[in-house]
Amino acid sequence: MDTKFLKSVMERKKAQNVDLHIPPIAGTIFGVILLVTALGAVFGEGKFNDTILGIWVVAGMLIGMYILFGLKVASQWEKAVVLRLGKFQKLAGPGAFWIIPIIDTAPTWIDHRVMVTPFAAQKTLTKDTVPVDVDAVLFWVVWDAEKAALEVENYRAAVDWAAQTALRDIIGRMMLADILVGRSSLDKELQQVIDERTTPWGVTVQSVEIRDIVIPQDLEDAMSRQAQAERERQARVILGESEKQIAASFSEASQAYVNNPTALHLRAMNMLFEGLKEKGALVIVPSSAIDTMNLGGLSGMVSLAQQNKPKNGQE
Repeated sequence: MDTKFLKSVMERKKAQNVDLHIPPIAGTIFGVILLVTALGAVFGEGKFNDTILGIWVVAGMLIGMYILFGLKVASQWEKAVVLRLGKFQKLAGPGAFWIIPIIDTAPTWIDHRVMVTPFAAQKTLTKDTVPVDVDAVLFWVVWDAEKAALEVENYRAAVDWAAQTALRDIIGRMMLADILVGRSSLDKELQQVIDERTTPWGVTVQSVEIRDIVIPQDLEDAMSRQAQAERERQARVILGESEKQIAASFSEASQAYVNNPTALHLRAMNMLFEGLKEKGALVIVPSSAIDTMNLGGLSGMVSLAQQNKPKNGQE
């Protein structure tokens, strides 16, 4: 059997059980009254007749039972819904208050603190038919205890199911990309939808936070490859832009050498010197460049200098 179904059934049975909310002070007073009643009956035996002793015992028991079941204490964050013969009578608390046993009951105690409810939507299809698992947290508070007790059977379970159905509905109307990059907008839309559903129950939603979005592993790998290909494309585009800038720089430099051949010869000689200054370096120069820039004599001089260079340790 489904564990979620069992859990919901157990929560419903727990909600249906009437909580007597017997405070410790009521139990203490009840015990003291019973003790006084018993001692009075023991010490009064032989001094009073049985009728008086019976009245004493019965009166003590009735007073003790009234205090035990009639005195209630609500915590600072609680309010109790008091029903008289099944009809709504009042909201009591926080603090001590009295009810009439048998006639009055306090079946529901409303907590006014901020509640935290985790909920999830598993294997929910997005608008582009992608199954996703979404986990979220709901922060809500009861602002009207009377509505929370009278308008819905179990307001806690109702808020939980309303949040889950709202999450599934919104996921079904959104694309996967919008869900992944638009968590803040998804949070706001969820808060608005859930708040509209829970307001008639006396519950208001303070915020909704998306904790995790899980997509299939195959799709995650494909998206990773797509992102890597996009980065490579951007790198190639940047490299092409750099080449264009370099070509533009060379074109601008060539314009400076057009009308100044001496500067071009000096630049060529400098480049050749840089290539030959390392020992054992080999530089290949086109013959047209040698003829144009008169580099033949310079190359011979450099070669002769390399041959006549004194060896290490010799003068």
